[in-house]
Amino acid sequence: MASHLLNHSKKLRNASSLLHQDRALLIRWFCSDVQPSSINRNRDVRKTRLQDCESSARNRVSESAPSFTKSSFGVQKRNMSTTKRGYMRESLLNGEISQNSQVMSRRGYASASDLPPHQEIGMPSLSPTMTEGNIARWLKKEGDKVSPGEVLCEVETDKATVEMECMEEGYLAKIVRKEGEKEIKVGEVIAVTVEDEEDIAKFKDYQPSASESSAPPAKESSAPPPPKKEAVEEPAREPEPKASKPSAPPSSGDRIFASPLARKLAEEKNVNLSSIKGTGPDGLIVKGDIDDYLASGAKEVSAPSKAKAATDAALDYTDIPVSQIRKVTASRLLLSKQTIPHYYLTVDTCVDKLISLRAQLNSLQEASGGSRISVNDLVIKAAALALRKVPQCNSSWTNDYIRQYHNVNINVAVQTDHGLFVPVVRDADKKGLSTIGEEVKQLAKKAKENSLKPQDYEGGTFTVSNLGGPFGVKQFCAIVNPPQSGILAVGSAERRVVPGSGAEEFKFASFMAVTLSCDHRVIDGAIGAEWLKAFKGYIENPETMLL
Repeated sequence: MASHLLNHSKKLRNASSLLHQDRALLIRWFCSDVQPSSINRNRDVRKTRLQDCESSARNRVSESAPSFTKSSFGVQKRNMSTTKRGYMRESLLNGEISQNSQVMSRRGYASASDLPPHQEIGMPSLSPTMTEGNIARWLKKEGDKVSPGEVLCEVETDKATVEMECMEEGYLAKIVRKEGEKEIKVGEVIAVTVEDEEDIAKFKDYQPSASESSAPPAKESSAPPPPKKEAVEEPAREPEPKASKPSAPPSSGDRIFASPLARKLAEEKNVNLSSIKGTGPDGLIVKGDIDDYLASGAKEVSAPSKAKAATDAALDYTDIPVSQIRKVTASRLLLSKQTIPHYYLTVDTCVDKLISLRAQLNSLQEASGGSRISVNDLVIKAAALALRKVPQCNSSWTNDYIRQYHNVNINVAVQTDHGLFVPVVRDADKKGLSTIGEEVKQLAKKAKENSLKPQDYEGGTFTVSNLGGPFGVKQFCAIVNPPQSGILAVGSAERRVVPGSGAEEFKFASFMAVTLSCDHRVIDGAIGAEWLKAFKGYIENPETMLL
């Protein structure tokens, strides 16, 4: 109720004035733990005092610049955050409404006095690991009316393409970041909405302020504003060369604060941000600091670039843009190889009985109109049952403890034109082969269409990657998918000559090589071998999977 009142009431646009005027009154008004008798006894008093506050706030608003709201309010419906009354009570005691979720609003004043009240929509964080996103497609255009629950646009995150929904009613006045724009940081303004349709035209040439678009999101809440003395002296120090000379980084631990534009420029020019002293608020490194550093004679920065340009000039090549999914895949796999102590166990499994059982099951499936069962479906089932038998491999490392999962959720690697996806089959140990096969087909289809939802790929405890059936790869070693502790690499089946029962007897058999990659912090060598033994038993005696 509090959030709705502060967001939508035109009478309460100057929320800070109202809060400062009577904090305790608003706390009692919004809290749920006030005694009913007290509410009834003071209802008339509160109503009168609130009306006085509203009148005072209305008078102050008419004399000051219009207010606006900035919030990242486009989120998935299933992750929609709400404000608890207890948290609202604590925030009001501090004289402010804090941002404990993406849908919380931050009130302020518009920099341009001719702009009516409006709301800036920031790029939301649509997955736990998302730091930036791309605008895949706008489903609304400027001037359209938007209502809660309607889809504004499609955002390409680090995992998939996700629909961003509107949470408040209004009109889409300005689309700041156009369709197809990439690498938009979480929190950066992508659109502006207004309450009144007649205000749309006033935002035709609107541009977000530089401080709103370049400042890091965490900076606002963690760092106080600089003293007035520093703010006065900054302009005088900007042209001095010592601002761009190498010096100690800002005193904020190991973290270096820089605007997104400055970070991008530093990356292009091979500039180490730790060697630059920022001249922005609280030591923030801005684009001008990078330009000054390059202009001050840092020739060693441009030398590698010139050598690279000379080399590239002799080559014929095409630069392929990197998608968000490719970026995240690269960073996660690099993190895995750098931080997880891998080791690998390989075993050959005879699949003659498995292939025979599959043929029998498929004949039954065809007779009943069901889908065919693949070898990969049987592998997933065998891996799930082996995890249930050896639960130590169904675990994750968390530094302080090892978390052992009671659910067996198998991620299945799927290669698509958009990148590598790992959708999850939940509780695979409890599902039948036909159910697993149907789920894998549906998930693979959604992955190739780039339409996976977070619930389709989150929550896995083990991964299976099969390059044998589709590509004929004999054997390979896969990289552990963190935070999991194991991944099974499945190779192709091949016919081999093996000794028979007699001295000079031989027979043919089909063998499939599988390699288990383990995190040695969680899975010791003997435990990994025990799991492989259980897996091999299910593959070579597949009828035991049906028990």
